[in-house]
Amino acid sequence: MRGPRLPALPALLWLALAPLPGPAARAELRVRVRLPGGQVTEESLQADSGADCVSLELRAADGALVTLTADFRQEVKIFRALILGELERGQSQFQALCFVTRLHRNEIIPSESMAKLRQKNPRTVRQAEEVRGLEHLSMDVAVNFSKAAQLSSHIHNVCAEAREAIYTREEDVKFWLEKGVDGSMFEVLPRGSDLPELQRCRLCAERWRPCVCSYSLSIEWYPCMLKYCKSRDAAGRLSSYKCGIRSCQKGYTFHFYVPQKQLCLWDEET
Repeated sequence: MRGPRLPALPALLWLALAPLPGPAARAELRVRVRLPGGQVTEESLQADSGADCVSLELRAADGALVTLTADFRQEVKIFRALILGELERGQSQFQALCFVTRLHRNEIIPSESMAKLRQKNPRTVRQAEEVRGLEHLSMDVAVNFSKAAQLSSHIHNVCAEAREAIYTREEDVKFWLEKGVDGSMFEVLPRGSDLPELQRCRLCAERWRPCVCSYSLSIEWYPCMLKYCKSRDAAGRLSSYKCGIRSCQKGYTFHFYVPQKQLCLWDEET
């Protein structure tokens, strides 16, 4: 259970302090973020206004490396988790998962604004001003890695370690098909309605049976909205300008089919 959050910190980032160098810019910002258990981790925020994408990466409390890439041009959001494996139970050193969903407007600030962010005090530990609700997503479609570049060119790099574990949702597939994406990259996965014996992995006693796995991750701090301030000119006319960001936290739980419980050992009853 998440403990009480500290009061929101004062505005820490400014926008448009200086013009971007050239027609497009790549920028990186590193912020210190407090995790739910009290630990502090460093989060990397990268923006490429030329490619119109942003990427956030942090290490979770359990050691997993979590990455979120937002491709504004293709309206695609990519989550990747590199999960430490349980070597004593026959797993490899780490296990990679990729979840691809539709990117909606106003979920995160634009890449151009992200590239302009500057930090007052890099040593300050940040905590989100707004906690957005936990989202449950049924990832019922597999994505073919070799064909996924048409969906987003970033999948090739972000999901390279998760070639056989890239998932999306049927409702998002319908949206992309309407935009002209090749449907042959998608494969509908088995569901409980198709296989009545298919159980949640946490209830499955046999390690080599197929089951429905659940994986949760949280983006603990990200710029979700632009802030606008107002000013008056010499003639008294009122105008607004970008003067900062609002930070958010959001958690996700993904549910997806795995051919054997061995690929989902973290999802067990406690």
